[in-house]
Amino acid sequence: MIVVTGAAGFIGSYFVSYLNRKERENIIVVDDFSYPEKNKNLNGKKIVGQIERTEFIEWFKENAEKVTFVYHLGARTNTAEFDTELLNELNVEYSQSIWEICTEHKIGLIYASSAATYGLGEHGYKDSQEVIDKLEPLNPYGRSKNEFDKWAFAQSETPPFWAGLKFFNVYGPNEYHKGRMASVIFHAHKQIEESGGMKLFQSHNPDYKDGEQKRDFVYVKDLAQVMLWLREAMPKNGLYNMGSGKARTFLDLVNATFKAMGKEPKVSFIPTPEDIRDKYQYFTEADMSKLKEAGYTDDFTSLEEGVKDYVQNYLSEEKYF
Repeated sequence: MIVVTGAAGFIGSYFVSYLNRKERENIIVVDDFSYPEKNKNLNGKKIVGQIERTEFIEWFKENAEKVTFVYHLGARTNTAEFDTELLNELNVEYSQSIWEICTEHKIGLIYASSAATYGLGEHGYKDSQEVIDKLEPLNPYGRSKNEFDKWAFAQSETPPFWAGLKFFNVYGPNEYHKGRMASVIFHAHKQIEESGGMKLFQSHNPDYKDGEQKRDFVYVKDLAQVMLWLREAMPKNGLYNMGSGKARTFLDLVNATFKAMGKEPKVSFIPTPEDIRDKYQYFTEADMSKLKEAGYTDDFTSLEEGVKDYVQNYLSEEKYF
C-alpha cells in the first residue's frame, strides 16, 4: 500500500487522483478529516483506507509491513502561524516519527519541505545540503521545515530512499478550501469575477516596478508527475526543489488570468501592509539543475498554459481533480 498524508489538502488530494489515473488505487489516506470543505477534495477518489492524523503513527507502527511507500505531504502550512510548539509537534516531531518507522521497516519516504526555508534568498535557491545551516526562514513555518531538513541529514540511519521536496508557489485544482493561503491565481480569478479588476501590492523596492515582483509559480500537475517519477527512479537521497525553474512577475500571472477569462486587464496597486514589508520576497526562482541531473527530462508547464488550464477547466466551474 501507498500512504499519502495530508491527503485531503490541495497537493495531497491532487496527487491521490493522479495516482488513481496511473492505475494505483491501493492507497491509505491520512489527514485531519474534521473539515467538511477540505474533505470534498477526496470525493470520487479510489482508496483502501482513511486514517485520522492523530491515529496514524500507532497504525503505522502496527501495519508497516503492509506499506511499500510513504508520501508525507501533511503539515501545518499556515505561514502566519506563530504557535511554535504546534509547528514543532506537527512539522518536526510527527515527521520524525514517520521517518523512524520508514527507516526501521525499509520503506521509501518522500516528504514535503518548503521553499519558505530559503527566506529572502540571501543564499540563493539551490537545493543543496551545504546551505541549509545558513538559511534564515522568515516565519516559524519555514523554520520548522528547515529544522526537519537539518534533522534528516543528521541521521545515520535513513529510509532506503528519501527525498524532501521544496515546494515553491504551487497553484492548481483542489485549493478551494485554503482561504487566504490559496494561490494568487485563485484570488485573482475570484476578484476579477466580482469586481472586474485585480489589485496587486505596490513595490517598495527601487529595483522592482509595481507588479514586477517575481515568483516561481509551478502547476500542481507538474509536481504530481515529478513525485511519481522520484519514487520510481529513486535518485540520490536528499532535497529537491519543486518549482518551474523560471521566475515570472505578478503582472504576467494576472494578465494570463484575465486572458484565460476572456477579459481585458484592469490592474491597480495598493501599498504592501507595513507589517510584512520587511519580510516581503521580491524574487524567488528554483534552481532545478539537481532534478535534471538526476535524470528528470520532462518540461514544466508554462505559466500561460497552466493558468489557462486551471481557470478554464477548473475555476470557472469549481471543478475538482
